[in-house]
Amino acid sequence: MRTPTFARIFGERRKTVVGMIHVRALPGTPRHAGGFAPLLDRALEEAEIYRSCGIHALMVENMHDVPYVQRPGPEILAAMAVVAREVKRAHPALPLGIQILAGANREALGAALAAGADFIRAEGFVFGHVADEGYLDACAGDLLRHRQAIGAEHVAIFTDIKKKHSAHAVTADVDIVQTAHAAEFFLSDGLILTGAATGEAASVEELRAVYAATKLPVLVGSGLTAENAKDYLPIADAFIVGSYFKRAGQWENPLDPGRIHRLLDQI
Repeated sequence: MRTPTFARIFGERRKTVVGMIHVRALPGTPRHAGGFAPLLDRALEEAEIYRSCGIHALMVENMHDVPYVQRPGPEILAAMAVVAREVKRAHPALPLGIQILAGANREALGAALAAGADFIRAEGFVFGHVADEGYLDACAGDLLRHRQAIGAEHVAIFTDIKKKHSAHAVTADVDIVQTAHAAEFFLSDGLILTGAATGEAASVEELRAVYAATKLPVLVGSGLTAENAKDYLPIADAFIVGSYFKRAGQWENPLDPGRIHRLLDQI
């Protein structure tokens, strides 16, 4: 469903595709090499490729910072804010989002405010999650109070429900629709559904159920391809795409403009 917040960010386009920029490993993380300038240049190159292919929106994420920690240091927040600010400066007309792994939602909100970004992707918004980074507790109350305190009310918070790369045995008696209702009640700006892992397709049945049960925008957060897009178009408002846009469909690889065009042609 379209809400005033969603329409303010993405306009009146029928469906929105958000192109993911997987920022190279940041300073202080195990795979970082070569300094900050090359990774910033790479992010800007990817943003320009997306723009030239007609992408609707952009998002930056520190995907290469494996293994993730739940409380990344101030150097990560600072680096992501700078990357996002330069991407936004280069492409001011494109809505921009930020995600900082793992579950670093306050940090993402601060970076978004500093960078002039439009939204964040938040993990662990409601209920607890046993993720591969450890236990992530619900954060909605703290995060929305923090947004109010720092004057970032204009930054939308789109929230993963039943987060990927997680076990859900603790909340097995709470189904996806109940989880969606909880996130809606706790003032999420939009719901993100994913497959079990990066690049894996979300359940069509779960998406259909959530789309019918909530008044919030519903976003597909993983696994969309040109081949399966027709299954998801009627039951989602937006699509966050990373892996499919890369060569051979692998998130670590460079962008493949042909893949971007193929998917956008389906929207």
